[in-house]
Amino acid sequence: MRGTKELLDENLSLKQEIKQLLDENLSLKEEMKQLFDEKQSEIKHSSVERESELSEQTVTPWTVRGEIDHEKVIKQFGCKKIDESLIDRVERLTCRRAHVFLRRGVFYAHRDLDKILSCYERGDKFYLYTGRGPSSESLHLGHLVPFLFTKYLQDAFKVPVVIQITDDEKKIWKKLPKEKSKRLGRENVKDIIACGFDASNTFIFSSYATVGGEFYENLVEVADCITVNKANSTFGFTGEVSTAKMIFPSVQAAPSFSSSFPDLFPPKKNIPCLIPCAIDQDPYFRLTRDVAARLEFIKPALIESKFLPALRASGNNGKMSASDANSAIYINDSNAHIKKKINSSVSGGRDNKEDQEKYGANLKKDIPFQYLSFFLEDDAELEHIKKEYGEGRMLTGRVKERLTQVVIEIVERHRRARAAVTEEMVDAFMAVRHLPNVFE
Repeated sequence: MRGTKELLDENLSLKQEIKQLLDENLSLKEEMKQLFDEKQSEIKHSSVERESELSEQTVTPWTVRGEIDHEKVIKQFGCKKIDESLIDRVERLTCRRAHVFLRRGVFYAHRDLDKILSCYERGDKFYLYTGRGPSSESLHLGHLVPFLFTKYLQDAFKVPVVIQITDDEKKIWKKLPKEKSKRLGRENVKDIIACGFDASNTFIFSSYATVGGEFYENLVEVADCITVNKANSTFGFTGEVSTAKMIFPSVQAAPSFSSSFPDLFPPKKNIPCLIPCAIDQDPYFRLTRDVAARLEFIKPALIESKFLPALRASGNNGKMSASDANSAIYINDSNAHIKKKINSSVSGGRDNKEDQEKYGANLKKDIPFQYLSFFLEDDAELEHIKKEYGEGRMLTGRVKERLTQVVIEIVERHRRARAAVTEEMVDAFMAVRHLPNVFE
């Protein structure tokens, strides 16, 4: 038989082995915990980086992303802010109150607007140029903003308007089939006509149908002044972009010069141009202005707007997009759909009635209030909502209800106007012809 001492020794050895295994297991657990903590830290850091990337401001003609600081965009692009003296001057020269978009700073930046006003003050005229890249069957409210404002400028200054339908752009950037892009362009023209433009003083044209003759001559002159390096630095182009994207800025630049339209305007006359547009289009025309002097053209002037934010964004985060139907209110949305979209929009109101009454709404984050700032005509009512809602005496539901009423009224009025637009009217607006002799 084995002795007691031998058994005790074996038992002690076994205990030591068990302790060693436990120690190794504990060490393994500590290593696993360290690896887990490091991984969590990496994930957290990556998440912060992604959030920072998403919140970082990006404004180009094709991408608007992040929380937009419109004052910062002015500094970034090098344009000027529209001040009260310019607005007063517009009112004095036109003998009418400034448009709500101008009074409330929706159109808030410019290049050489003061020179256009001086030109008008001397008794000389100018023409307006704006455009639309067709990517949807119907316009949304954000698309309407520049057209409603351009219509006001046409009426106030009694000047011609040229509107470019860049059906080529959507083929180049969105890869839309050519025939679809052309069809959408024609549908969008109906929405534009419904804004009320003067048929005798408005020319609407598509890039596919119009580029040629003097227009193409100016396009080539502009393109010949833009180096690849200049295009890359202005638009962020890389070696992977198509040559069509490289040439497109010249297509959008050419209408800035009156000689591109010899059938519309007197030949051999350098007529000033004012371009109402959203501020993300500024890089196109900054480049256009750079080459104008070399071509002995007048630099086009610009009057530029802020973005109408996406319904489900927060504050100034992003803009309405035709690629996301839920981010925008379309002219062809039903009233029920409009109400649903507005009720689902991001609110700056508090989570409950008690907090709302105590703290009031965060108006900078409140999408319904921002939309009212764009579209509610009555200044006194808007100021009342701002005070009552901001100080907690009005609830979010009431603000959304009022916005629904305002938007449905705008949309229904536009639908009625659009329903009256015939194919013959579209042909008439797009016919090449001489505009009234306002420059002679």
